Amino acid sequence: MINTSLLKSEAEKLGIYLNNEALNRFDKYAEMLVETNKTLNLTAITEPDEIVYKHFIDSLTLLTVIDVKENAKVIDVGTGAGFPGVVLLIARPDINITLMDGTNKRLNFISQVLNELDLHAEILHMRAELAGKDKNYREKYDLVTARAVANMNILSEYCLPFARVGGIFAPMKAAKADEELESAKNAVKTLGGTIKDIKHFNIDNCGERTIIITEKISQTSPKYPRASAQISKKPLI
Repeated sequence: MINTSLLKSEAEKLGIYLNNEALNRFDKYAEMLVETNKTLNLTAITEPDEIVYKHFIDSLTLLTVIDVKENAKVIDVGTGAGFPGVVLLIARPDINITLMDGTNKRLNFISQVLNELDLHAEILHMRAELAGKDKNYREKYDLVTARAVANMNILSEYCLPFARVGGIFAPMKAAKADEELESAKNAVKTLGGTIKDIKHFNIDNCGERTIIITEKISQTSPKYPRASAQISKKPLI
């Protein structure tokens, strides 16, 4: 399906070394993604080399900017077809990852992928604003991530409640993320976080990508996250 030699060499440019088992898993994942996409809208990216760059390499950049400890608790909010969550798990099978999405059909696909790849994750069919108030998930994670989901001030309210104090929220954004930051700084502070760093990447065949590294420095007020309608109509400023 994909050129695993290309994936291996591009990952090594990032300092990530994928063994044959991981490469075979990525290949199978890509195959299942393209096949399932014929009947379920998972992605607009189905050309093999584009999958390598725009899904796999793009997702792997997270591991180059965050020191993800062994057995770390990670949550991917709005995982969709599994990006970046399933990619992180293939590269780092030791992590304890929760793959959360509000659409059950996507999670069913991910369950099939994990079963086929002999990998284990918690699959959570739940809306972020509800899970963020649930004591089983609130402030439990070392790393919270989301890929291209919403503007930073909105995304922070959905995601920062999941991070433990001392944990990291690291949304993966496209270019021009800097423009979002000015409107998001106060929102992040209100939610108990502080923006520590911004990492820019230029990925071949992808363009510019940005990861915003936000540290959780205090507990999030119990009033957050608010209901989804409130978050979208009156984003924190």
